[in-house]
Amino acid sequence: MKKLQGKKKTGKVDIVLNLIGKLYGIEKRIKGKSVEEKLAIRQSQAKPIVTTLYNWLIEHKEKIPPKSKLGEAISYSLNQFEKFQRYLEDGRLSIDNNRAEWAVKPFVIGRKAWLFSYTNTGANASAILYSLVETAKANNLLVHDYIATCL
Repeated sequence: MKKLQGKKKTGKVDIVLNLIGKLYGIEKRIKGKSVEEKLAIRQSQAKPIVTTLYNWLIEHKEKIPPKSKLGEAISYSLNQFEKFQRYLEDGRLSIDNNRAEWAVKPFVIGRKAWLFSYTNTGANASAILYSLVETAKANNLLVHDYIATCL
């Protein structure tokens, strides 16, 4: 929705972005707290904002042309809403899937490189190496040491 934001920041999209900004503000404040504390704060502070966001999407779904960019964003948001709000019920969950997307990004980039592998064996070796490197990074390990241990 950020791409749909106008210059004056007073339109329909800005209302949604403001609500989302408040949710991320809560997440920033609860970083480092226990799972139980996160859950309690999300229930008391984030849940009402999520409800407001949902109600706004429902209200504007019929008012905005479905083929417009905003209409498509509203439809997408509503289709994902049940999954999105699960983070409110479990203090271990993240508000978004950014960590997962960052983890697969090298594979997406590597996919283009693998097109130029001369053999299936070479492409497979590259994929294994990427997997080892990203596993080490995800676990805050020294990549060289991790790969040496795996060998």
